[in-house]
Amino acid sequence: MESGEIRGSEKKRRRRGFILAVTAVALLVIILAVVLGVTLSRGREGFKDTFMERCQKFKGYNCEHIWELFQQAYVNQDPCEVPPNAYDSLIAAAPLESSCNRLLFWSKTKDVVQDFSRKKDCFQTVEETLLGSVLNSLTWCGKKGSNETLTTDCPGWLDCENNPPRSFWRRVSTAFGDAACGNVTAMLNGSITTPFDTQSIFGSVEVKRFKSPRVKNMNVVLVIQKNSVTNCTNPSLQNLVMALDKGISYSCLEVFRSQIEKCGSDPEKPCGACW
Repeated sequence: MESGEIRGSEKKRRRRGFILAVTAVALLVIILAVVLGVTLSRGREGFKDTFMERCQKFKGYNCEHIWELFQQAYVNQDPCEVPPNAYDSLIAAAPLESSCNRLLFWSKTKDVVQDFSRKKDCFQTVEETLLGSVLNSLTWCGKKGSNETLTTDCPGWLDCENNPPRSFWRRVSTAFGDAACGNVTAMLNGSITTPFDTQSIFGSVEVKRFKSPRVKNMNVVLVIQKNSVTNCTNPSLQNLVMALDKGISYSCLEVFRSQIEKCGSDPEKPCGACW
């Protein structure tokens, strides 16, 4: 074979190799796009499925209507420009009934509070209300020009003040605080230097909704562990006392987390015996 023929053959092989490589890359891009599209679609569908499944555990509510009102708060909106009052219609559709002596508030003690509340049917947290339950631990947002609910690429809790989940929890916590009456209990974290944080939802929203004479007592359960750095004399707790409406009495108990967990697991023990 002449050298020119060899060079021509090599060029053809290189050309075929190049075409095959380009084709393979194009197919890979198409496959990835399809997989990503299916994944995102399933994510959106899975979010609604979770919402509806949780909602339907509460009898007497039109869950499809509640879903529609929920979406109206944030779809086709800048995900950093959804204020708490965007959820007003949603809150009105599933109002929180006033509950005396049963509401349990918390700050930086979510795990121990929710574990205790699941095991003992004597307190109710905001996460056990209809709206708190359906959206507990979920992330969502919308975007301008779209009527879809997104579950990825949403702003984080601290990325902007008026992101959809943060505004929702501020709004539903306002309603939860308004529903409090009689004795109110709050579990605060005794393992940190500032158990009462004025910037937390408990400190910035819920406490401000407690009004005398409707609310009579604020009972703090300070959850401590062996090496806790805080006790009931902590200065931040004095800030809590100062923040309470005049006429609301205050008490604080230091209780070991292990005691709360053990008591919560004992069906024979009444709630009052846990601290």
